[in-house]
Amino acid sequence: MKPETLNFFEKVYEVAKLIPYGKVTSYGAIGNYLGAPRSARMVGYAMNGSHNKDVPAHRVVNRKGLLTGKHHFDGTNLMQQLLENEGVVVIENQIQDLETVYWDPSKEL
Repeated sequence: MKPETLNFFEKVYEVAKLIPYGKVTSYGAIGNYLGAPRSARMVGYAMNGSHNKDVPAHRVVNRKGLLTGKHHFDGTNLMQQLLENEGVVVIENQIQDLETVYWDPSKEL
């Protein structure tokens, strides 16, 4: 990978580490905050590579609240279990009441 890609990934990890317990954000919201509004897919790639980096990747979902990254977690329902342990309600791989648990770094930081 190019150095600028790795630097972007590190910035993504730093933002993801700020997501409060019991809250979620979207790939696009992180990209927007980093000044790269069309980079949701790159943020997703960063989340896929975040294992062993102490990054709460389970708190990053798609803009509709779907657990699109769940297949990158060990175990069948680990992403959902981690969210539910934080009080986030998930039904059929989708965050319920997304607006109440949604955290937007552009508005919060």
